[in-house]
Amino acid sequence: MPGTKTPAHQAGSGSPPVGEPVYLLVGWLRRPHGVRGEILMEIITDFPERLKQGKLVFIGDDHAPHTISARRHHNDGLLLTFDGFTDRDLAGELRNQGVYVRAEGLPELPEGEYYHHQLIGLDVIADTGQLLGILVEIIETGANDVYVVRDESGREILLPAIPPVVLDVDLDSATMRVRLLEGLLDE
Repeated sequence: MPGTKTPAHQAGSGSPPVGEPVYLLVGWLRRPHGVRGEILMEIITDFPERLKQGKLVFIGDDHAPHTISARRHHNDGLLLTFDGFTDRDLAGELRNQGVYVRAEGLPELPEGEYYHHQLIGLDVIADTGQLLGILVEIIETGANDVYVVRDESGREILLPAIPPVVLDVDLDSATMRVRLLEGLLDE
């Protein structure tokens, strides 16, 4: 299921209190490039085209606001310059920090597709009515995502994110209904 490739901040998963902004990680600042304040960003979003000149982003664990003043592609990443960062040393202060955007205002996805942050924290219920636990992580495997569901005892179940398994998602009730594959809960 496409979207921002990060675990999200939902209720029950370390999210901010209700009403606080939700931030989604879109990249990691790696190293300065050149002498004019550029820094290489490793891209971890499906929507890098949204990170353009004039875009407000939030850097680091404290989500410090910074505006992108320039960007260009470089290999598999982006070279970014931020307002006020005019040399290599200033850009170097941002090294190894996350780049975040606010969750509100994300592009709409097609029906039946969800951003990861919308799924993390959902109660996962088997088609038999049994509560399996809470979706706590999404692993991207290439072929399909795998949902990590943890119950109250800490036991984890791995569910492939494929149509025969994921029957329906109801964001309003914060639930995901699934059909377990044969032998999945056998010990």
